Amino acid sequence: MSASATLDAAIASESDIFIRRQPRGSALGTAATDVLAGGATSSWQIADPQPVWLDHGAGGHIWDVDGNEYVDLHGGYGAGIAGHAHPAIVAAVTEQVSRGTHFAQPTEDALWVARSLAQRYDLPLWRFANSGTEATMDAVHLMRAVTGRDMIIKVEGCYHGHHDSVQVSVSPDLDEAGPAHRPESVPSSTGIPTAITELTRIVGFNDLDAVRRILDENPGQVAGMIVEPVMMNAGIITPEPGYLAGLRDTLHSAGALLTFDEVKTGFTAGPGGATARFGVRPDIICLAKSLGGGLSTAAIGGTSDVMSAIADGIYEQVGTFNGNPLAMAAARANVYQVLDDSAYRHLADLAAHASAAITDVIAAHGLAWHVKSVGAKGCVIFSPTPVTDYREFLQLDDRWGQLHWLIQHNGGVFLPPWGKVEQWLLSVAHTHADVDRLVTNFERLAVIAEEVLA
Repeated sequence: MSASATLDAAIASESDIFIRRQPRGSALGTAATDVLAGGATSSWQIADPQPVWLDHGAGGHIWDVDGNEYVDLHGGYGAGIAGHAHPAIVAAVTEQVSRGTHFAQPTEDALWVARSLAQRYDLPLWRFANSGTEATMDAVHLMRAVTGRDMIIKVEGCYHGHHDSVQVSVSPDLDEAGPAHRPESVPSSTGIPTAITELTRIVGFNDLDAVRRILDENPGQVAGMIVEPVMMNAGIITPEPGYLAGLRDTLHSAGALLTFDEVKTGFTAGPGGATARFGVRPDIICLAKSLGGGLSTAAIGGTSDVMSAIADGIYEQVGTFNGNPLAMAAARANVYQVLDDSAYRHLADLAAHASAAITDVIAAHGLAWHVKSVGAKGCVIFSPTPVTDYREFLQLDDRWGQLHWLIQHNGGVFLPPWGKVEQWLLSVAHTHADVDRLVTNFERLAVIAEEVLA
């Protein structure tokens, strides 16, 4: 049997185990197709071989509807840094539920949360929203409102939510993406107007020259650029030295603005996200996921010059559930009681343990892979060399990520699906024993890989 066929056979075997472990989940999935489009509540929940139907969570663990227990390193795609049912968050939400669940008016908790964000991210003024998509949509609108320009720049392979302006070149195939030095603007879904797509120009990550070229070719037309300071929908791709500061300076020299999408890195990369970690302050920051301690909320922060467009009524940033009292109560507990200095020391300790132990396994089996981590997030890159942009990421074999996901799942560790794309998330509730289970399962993958790649 060829190496490729052996790898495919391993995936098929683990997929069969996966399905047999979850008979009730399979039955629910079948029933769901009658009333839920695609049989799930989000297209990103539809994974091969089937969605995982969950029942409950506690601390760093979750249980599916068939009673299988997992170390939860999925973390709700990055929202679960506090773990499940953290006592401080449960207490704050329980108290607020009895006092009212929705007012569409500000509450004092919103003020406290905004103060924490201003301190952590070094931007003075904030507004709240309900999801990362809403936050990045407001950011794009703000850049256009402040500059009076329509065009924006976006990085190939970055996901910033599902509004029209950023649903461009999220995961394009190479045959439609154009040359690396001048990527095409490729709509990422049907339903995206061509006129909007043409206003979003695409560059590669870590490619400052491409940004300069677009600014030079479109003088006075670019409102700004939205970018993940660390790319996190292509494994983990970190900025090269000087890249983020170079973006800010280059854009400002052309009268354009810089937005950091910290929906995935906010709080997970450190107390002040990637902004504090890399020491570059943008004009606008978008937060969501880990902000709410498990509840749905988001935030957009900016400089006084930018946010004055909201304060002065030039741009109306609105939303019935913005600053919802339940979400603000949870967020206040999260930023003041959960994500303190001791929490980040614990996360750093777990991250170092995971990285070192998996690196040792890789070396012991002679594999040309490496571990990448930023704060509480980490992943295995199925390549011997660093990946610096989306084009390099595409060269990785998807099947290793899929097999890793299946092996971890069948061994009691719940990672995000889409193997090579996503990252694990450590929470304050996890322990060294939880990380050891991740490492033990990974060693099963390494044994298979050593045989396949021999």
